[in-house]
Amino acid sequence: MATLFTKIIGGEIPARFIHQDETAVAFLDVTPITDGHALVLPRREVSHWLDLTQDELHHLMDLAQRIGQAQKASFDCDRIGLLIQGYEVPHVHIHVWPTKSTEDFRMDRRRGNADPAALDEAAQTLRTALG
Repeated sequence: MATLFTKIIGGEIPARFIHQDETAVAFLDVTPITDGHALVLPRREVSHWLDLTQDELHHLMDLAQRIGQAQKASFDCDRIGLLIQGYEVPHVHIHVWPTKSTEDFRMDRRRGNADPAALDEAAQTLRTALG
């Protein structure tokens, strides 16, 4: 059965994509910790990051770093958080988000569904910063 993220990648569920290529996609988290919180994931449905190929892992991390650099340039933050996850949705996904303190690393601080206009603005900001 396809995961939620596979359905998003396939266009069955809408998302605010900030990057797409043949290997990976990145889109905004609809329950962000901070503005600009993005998810980076492989197109291929892989449950655990240890099962990624070396090429996939390197590609995802390179993309996460580029997105982090765009976030650092675009949002008021001190650092960029990074977390590889797979519990809520069994499809490897890397959380990348702007942070100001260790409090911004608490997943229990995720907001409910974010304001659509704020997500649209953050997505456009990141797309522009990514070039």
